[in-house]
Amino acid sequence: MRYLSLIAKNALRNKRRSILTICSIAASLCLLGVLFAIYNAFYLSGDDSDAKSLRLVTRNKVSLTVPMPYYYGAQIGGIPGVKAVAVSQWFGGTYKDERDQNNFFARFAVEPEAWFQVRPDFVLPEEQKKAFIAERTACMLGKRLADRLAVKVGDRLTLKGDIFPGDYEFTVRAIYTGVEDDETMFFQLKYLFESLPAGRRDFAGTFTILVDSLENVEKVQRAVDARYENASVQTRTETESQFAMSFLSFLGNVKLFLLSICGAVTFTILLVSANTMAMSVRERVREVGVLKTLGFSSGAVLWIIMAEAAFISLLGGVLGCLLASVLCIGVRSASFFQQLRNLSLEPHVALVCLGVAAVIGLVSSYIPARAAARTGILDALRYTG
Repeated sequence: MRYLSLIAKNALRNKRRSILTICSIAASLCLLGVLFAIYNAFYLSGDDSDAKSLRLVTRNKVSLTVPMPYYYGAQIGGIPGVKAVAVSQWFGGTYKDERDQNNFFARFAVEPEAWFQVRPDFVLPEEQKKAFIAERTACMLGKRLADRLAVKVGDRLTLKGDIFPGDYEFTVRAIYTGVEDDETMFFQLKYLFESLPAGRRDFAGTFTILVDSLENVEKVQRAVDARYENASVQTRTETESQFAMSFLSFLGNVKLFLLSICGAVTFTILLVSANTMAMSVRERVREVGVLKTLGFSSGAVLWIIMAEAAFISLLGGVLGCLLASVLCIGVRSASFFQQLRNLSLEPHVALVCLGVAAVIGLVSSYIPARAAARTGILDALRYTG
């Protein structure tokens, strides 16, 4: 601790080089911080509430785009441990001008009563809930979606179907909050069925299952898929978190992609820091000889040089984390992944970034610092660079 002032002064003695090194490390740590934050949002964080842990999602084993028979819902509801089952069907369609990205949002046909049973986390006034349930052409929007479309309760919306051709007229009867995904539209499944020919009715895209206890979640998950193992339409049942992550798999091995970029960025920072420290140590070989003449041991010299590198790296790391926090705001505002809607550089992610910065500083300086510390006093004093 008694060498801290010496370390700080030596680290910043060449201000131009130190500032450029700090900025380069900050830029790299900024990118690394954003990647770590995205990785954390996708794979390490999530809503672990009991309500979400009790929900399962069943889809067609072949593909999410292939429907299942509607009557599976009643059969699943009879499995021990199942508290409620709700059918949902992706609608697609177009709202106004499809070229405007602001007009794109998720649209699902659901059974309102059952939906509110399996999703008690939806928050909305009771009178709006009753109106949505009672009216065949009613729809319910998330608060953020309603604000984006500038609509309110009582306004009318028209969707032009593509998967299900035709013009569908809706009246906004409810606006919900309380969930992360508040940019979705829901309407009544029976309205969709009534608009279709008889042969295209009575199907389901997914079944959302509410289990009565955490102990029964895995049992119900296995029981549902086992029931239809030999059926013509087989199922795949996942937890709600696994189902949400399945959409990410459409992009490929995102986990490997993120880790590969993180590794490349870390290696690049290491090279930059190592080059800077090698130049710095070469300029100070004679000073090392003076320090040893004054009684500094080789271990003390090694520790001082490595601490200077770590100090510079940490300064760059702090600046990089601040930049990453700002960049996360831009990423979450432009993202269409639900997991990134609240993206931020959480404290434990920032600590990991600072830890990486400190390790890079120590590792990059070890070899030149060790070589300088082992240089004899006479050789160091005779060194001319």
